[in-house]
Amino acid sequence: MESEHATETRNRAVDRVGVVIVAAGRGLRAGGSVPKQFQPLAGRPMLAHTVERFRSHRRVAELVVVLNPADEDLAAAFLPEDVVRAAGGASRDASVAAGLAALGPDITHVLIQDGARPLTPDAVIDGVLAALENHAGAAPALPVTDALWRGADGLVGAPTPRDGLFRAQTPQGFDLAAILAAHAAHPGAAHDDVEVALAAGLDVAITEGHEDNIKVTLLGDFARAEAILSKEARMDLRVGNGYDVHRFGPGDHVVLCGVRVPHGRGLQGHSDADVGMHAITDAIYGALAMGDIGQHFPPTDPRWKGAASEIFLRHAVELAASNGFGIANVDCTLVCERPKIGPHAVAMRAALAAIMGLEVGRISVKATTSERLGFTGREEGIAALATATLVAA
Repeated sequence: MESEHATETRNRAVDRVGVVIVAAGRGLRAGGSVPKQFQPLAGRPMLAHTVERFRSHRRVAELVVVLNPADEDLAAAFLPEDVVRAAGGASRDASVAAGLAALGPDITHVLIQDGARPLTPDAVIDGVLAALENHAGAAPALPVTDALWRGADGLVGAPTPRDGLFRAQTPQGFDLAAILAAHAAHPGAAHDDVEVALAAGLDVAITEGHEDNIKVTLLGDFARAEAILSKEARMDLRVGNGYDVHRFGPGDHVVLCGVRVPHGRGLQGHSDADVGMHAITDAIYGALAMGDIGQHFPPTDPRWKGAASEIFLRHAVELAASNGFGIANVDCTLVCERPKIGPHAVAMRAALAAIMGLEVGRISVKATTSERLGFTGREEGIAALATATLVAA
């Protein structure tokens, strides 16, 4: 019977997502002089790959890594400063509980990940988060496709039906309050957090796993993981650049990278003349080899008179997605003497991130002057340069 708490957590918005990466185990089956999560994979500690997968995800607000205290020095060599450390316990249950306790008070949902799963695709993470909109818990899995036998003493005893059987993966996601209560009530010795959740009566949705989302356990698994990383390294990578200029005219503000900035003059243009957003949009079109803003939104068309430039940027982002590309990062430089960009750069990055569906850490906005040279130096207008990197999904 479904618990009352499981019903209450349905339809709770997945607002602030924290991640707990469990990496306090000793990993003895993989051999080596250090635990497997610190052994090299493609030139970096395996745990570094796992951390980066989640730290770079646009929905992740906070990341906690649970470590054995004896491994602190190993981890300090590569863990970013913004990653929270928690001391692991004597069992996996205790380590997860320590990680959950280290999350900030504003976190609403949590993803619990094995430190030894360094190759989790974004699509798997996204699937778990989507399921948490309607369930107290969610976890990725793959259906068992091989025939199953029971056996003893090296002999087949009897076939076992595989219907309804799945291979469990991580991250396993939960409403944070629900899984905290479940762990507090559990006697311990659970194989994973789904087992803890089920014991508390929480509903756990099965989401789509991925064959590349392997858990590195034995020495031979490192070679398989290396092969997957090598395959990813051969992915289609595109880089485009954009450049735009708008002259000053009458007005009391300018719109730059989606932010209204007070100024004694305005920028002239067919749309809202957001020179920064135009340069970024053209950079994305350029990476796709699909022309520029003028081709997609002709200035001769009255529909775009005074239009907000986010219309153009959203179109470029959607065009990239429809052609199988995600945007890895964007870098925009505004060239002007005035207005001063620095006080508004954080707001500009946030505005662009919201429009593009990216995390703020993937967007750069900066400014420079032209040392009073040229049209920008004479304060006749503002120029912008942008670079966009696209990666095949």
